[in-house]
Amino acid sequence: MTNKEIGKRIERLRTDAGLTQQDLSERLKIKRPTVSQIEKGERKLKPEEIIMLSKIFNVNIDYILKGSGEPEIIIKPSAKKKIKKQDLRINIPRKNLLKFKEVLLYILREVGSKPNMGETVIYKLLYYIDFNYYELYEEQLIGATYIKNNYGPTPIEFKNVVKQMIKEGSLEPVQSKYFKYPQKKYLPRKEPDLSILNGQELELIDRVLDKLSDMNAAQISEYSHNDVPWLAAKDGGKIEYESVFYRTPEYSVRKYKD
Repeated sequence: MTNKEIGKRIERLRTDAGLTQQDLSERLKIKRPTVSQIEKGERKLKPEEIIMLSKIFNVNIDYILKGSGEPEIIIKPSAKKKIKKQDLRINIPRKNLLKFKEVLLYILREVGSKPNMGETVIYKLLYYIDFNYYELYEEQLIGATYIKNNYGPTPIEFKNVVKQMIKEGSLEPVQSKYFKYPQKKYLPRKEPDLSILNGQELELIDRVLDKLSDMNAAQISEYSHNDVPWLAAKDGGKIEYESVFYRTPEYSVRKYKD
């Protein structure tokens, strides 16, 4: 996924669409020489430009960034499509499994008593903890595998980890209601082992909880739908960690040099 490869794809999409570099520069609201630099791989695309290119050429962001196979044209369906289950392997290393458990216990200790804190909200908090940490430090915190579904990013390891924690007696599932909707909540039955997490990790977790833990399921799901990693993934497919480096300023947690 080099700048040169991305640039060649953009040039091909532009010429196939019958656009000149000047036409594309006007649509992107940048100068024509800048379009030339992008197509030659001399300038990295900004996140907002990737989203605009996706709309201009009516292709997935995933195709612009990775170019795997033919461009998949985006067609808005008249009815909601049912997402097929993917055969995704659950394989999380032991050290990451320990962190998953302690991060979940920490989330529940800190914000689990909030009335909005059902399973859907927890999924998104875990996603932002994982992806924000990866964007900042280029290494994984939990390193869970997230898939794209209608409700936003979902960690596929969650069910198995929770089942194990219930068996161990560290979690208790509770069926509740949030307004008129059924809600699945979890009560922590032990304190998180903070020796598993370092200060840098705890600081980032706290920042995510401060920013997002008051959102309800609908709000946090809608918020996640505009994050580049989610946008770039295929329905029911894996969300790639590397796509965090193309986030828009609203979602990015890292300061990049121009």
